[in-house]
Amino acid sequence: MNISEHINQLRKELHQHNYNYYVLDTPTISDYDFDMLLKELQELEAKHPEFYDANSPTLRVGGEVTKNFNTVKHRYRMYSLDNSYSKEDLLDWEKRIHKLLDTDDVQYTCELKYDGASINITYENGQLVRAVTRGDGFEGDEVTTNIKTIKSVPLQLQGDYPASFDIRGEIMLPLAGFQKMNEERVANGEDPYMNPRNTASGSLKLQDSAETAKRPLECYLYSLKSDNLPFTTQAEGLEKARAYGFKVPKHSKLVGSIDDILEYVAYWDVERSNLPYEIDGVVIKVNNLAQQEELGYTAKAPRWAMAYKFKAERVSTVLKSISYQVGRTGAITPVANLEPVLLAGTTVKRASLHNADQIAKLDVRVGDTVYVEKGGEIIPKIVDVATEKRIEGSEPTQYITHCPECETELVRTEGDAKHYCPNEYECAPQVIGKIQHYISRKALDIEGLGGETVALLYKEGLITTYADLYDLTEAQIIPLERMAEKSAQNLIQGVAASKKVAFEKVLFGLGIRYVGETVAKKLAKHYKNIDALMDATQEDLENVEEIGVKIAESVRAFFDEERNVAIINKLRSAGIQFETEEKELASNVLEGKTFLFTGKLTQFTRDAAKEMVEQNGGKTISAVSSKLNYLVVGEKAGSKLKKAEALGTVTILTETEFLELL
Repeated sequence: MNISEHINQLRKELHQHNYNYYVLDTPTISDYDFDMLLKELQELEAKHPEFYDANSPTLRVGGEVTKNFNTVKHRYRMYSLDNSYSKEDLLDWEKRIHKLLDTDDVQYTCELKYDGASINITYENGQLVRAVTRGDGFEGDEVTTNIKTIKSVPLQLQGDYPASFDIRGEIMLPLAGFQKMNEERVANGEDPYMNPRNTASGSLKLQDSAETAKRPLECYLYSLKSDNLPFTTQAEGLEKARAYGFKVPKHSKLVGSIDDILEYVAYWDVERSNLPYEIDGVVIKVNNLAQQEELGYTAKAPRWAMAYKFKAERVSTVLKSISYQVGRTGAITPVANLEPVLLAGTTVKRASLHNADQIAKLDVRVGDTVYVEKGGEIIPKIVDVATEKRIEGSEPTQYITHCPECETELVRTEGDAKHYCPNEYECAPQVIGKIQHYISRKALDIEGLGGETVALLYKEGLITTYADLYDLTEAQIIPLERMAEKSAQNLIQGVAASKKVAFEKVLFGLGIRYVGETVAKKLAKHYKNIDALMDATQEDLENVEEIGVKIAESVRAFFDEERNVAIINKLRSAGIQFETEEKELASNVLEGKTFLFTGKLTQFTRDAAKEMVEQNGGKTISAVSSKLNYLVVGEKAGSKLKKAEALGTVTILTETEFLELL
C-alpha cells in the first residue's frame, strides 16, 4: 500500500470510529487506540502536505483563526416556525391543514424542539463544504471551520446520499458537558456561563476554532433541503439522514390524528426533564412532502409546521417603576422596570405590560411583587401579581394621558387595545422609527446606514423624513460622531443604490399601517404603479384579493394626508421606483384561464408552474370551484382530483398535457 492509499485508509477508519462513538454511541476501539491512529495520520499528513484534505479527521482539533465571518445567502430560506401554547391552538392548526388540503388523509411527524443554535450545512458529493448560521433566515454567517470541530457532524457521508443538499439542525450543549465547563470556569475564578443555549450559540462565533473544539458541542439534525430528494416524507427523510451518518435522535413519532399529537406533547412535557439536553417544546410537521409543498409558506413561516411551546418558567420579583415607549406607528407600550431576576438563564430587568387594559386587568402597581414569564421564551412579560404581598397604601396605576416624548395628548380608537400618539410627523421616536423601517433589509435595504446613524442624522437636523436621505452629502456626514470619509461614501452609495429597489419593497418601506410585506406585494401587483394606488377608492381597495376593510381604510388615510403625498413626490423626483417592472409575457395562450396544481409534481416545481401560467397570461387559484378551468395533477393526487371530477366542469391535465398546452 502506497502513502496516499495508507492516508486515505486511516481517514476512512477514523471517520467510521468517530461515527460509531459520537453518533451511534457504540465505540469499537478504545480512546487510546483512536488517539494512536489519529497521531499516525497527523504525522503522515505533516510529511506529505500534497495529500491535504479539507475534511480530514485531523482537522477536528481546530486551530484555524477566523477574524471576520463572511455573510452567506441561504440557498433555501430558513423560515421561523409559528408557535402554539395550547390544545386549542393545535386543534385550529389541524383544521386549517385539512381545509387547505381538502382532505382528512394527513399524517404528522412529531419531533422534539431542541433549544440550541440553528445551523445549515451544505454537502456536495458526500463532503461537508459549508456551514452557515440561521442569521435572519435569508442569510447568515459562515462558520464552517468551527462546525468541523463538532464530532457528531460528519465530514464524509456514507450510503446513497444525494449529490448536493443542505441539512438543517441545532447546535447544542448537553447538560453534562455544560455543567463540566462551568465547574472548570469556577475553579479558574471565572464567572459561569448563563445557559447552554447561549453558550452553544456563542461557540459558533469564536475566532479560534481550537477553542470551539474544546467545547462538548453536539449537532442534532432534522431536515434535508434539495431540489431532488430521494424520499417523499419527513419521517423517511429522518431515517435517510441517519443512514448517511447524521446524528438524528430517535424520539420522533409518526402519528395520524390530533389525539396522537396531544399525547406526544403531554408525554414530553414530563419526560423532557430526563433528557441529556434542553428542549423547549415539540415540532409537528405534515409528513408528506408533496402536501408540504401544496400548503406552502406565509411571509414568515411554513403552513405545514407548528411548534408547541411548553409552559414557560415563572419567577417573582418587585416592580420598581413603569415607563412608556413610543413605537414608529405611535403605539404606546408600557414597560415594567424590575428588580433584576434570573429567568430561563438570563437576567431580566424589564418586562412588557402590553397596554392599559392589561395593567387594569392585573391591577399591577409600583412596589408590587409580580410574577414574570418569558412569552414564547423570548420576551419577558408580567403574568400575575402577588396581591397578598402588596404594600399598604399603594395606589392603582394611572395610565399616562400624554406622549412621554412630545407631550401630545394620546388617542385610543374604539376596538384598539393600544393608545397612540397622533403627532406622527414631529414625535421623534415615530419619525426615527419610520426612517429606520424604510432603510431596513426587507424594505429599501440601504447598506452603510443603520438605526443608530438614522437617529444621529435626525438629531443633527439633517433628515426629518426618509425622502431627506436623498439630499444628504458627504460633506454633511463626515463631521458627525463615529463618521469618516469612507463610511460617509458608503452611506451615500447605499442611498443611491436604493433607487433601483423594486416597487413592492418601496411600498412596504413607506410604513403604511397594516401594509406588511405580503400586502405590499399584493397591492403592487394589482395596481402596477403608485399613481393608480393613490387614486384607488376604499371600495376599489377592498375588492383586491385578501385586502380587507381595515387595510383599505389605512391605505386611503395615508394617501389622503398631504404631507405623505409631498414625501412621495420628493421620492419620485429622487428617482425611486414607483412602478412595477412588467415582465414581457411569453404568450397570451392561457389568457383568461385559471389553473390549480395538485399531487406531487415531477416535471416542475409549484413555483415554476405558477410562473409559467402567469407568463402565458393565465392565473393560478387555490381551490377547486366553478371558477377553475384546469386542474393539473401530479402523482398521488387526492381529494382535489375527486372534487374536480365530481364538479364535471374542470378540464383535468397531466403535467405533460399542461406543457403541451403551452
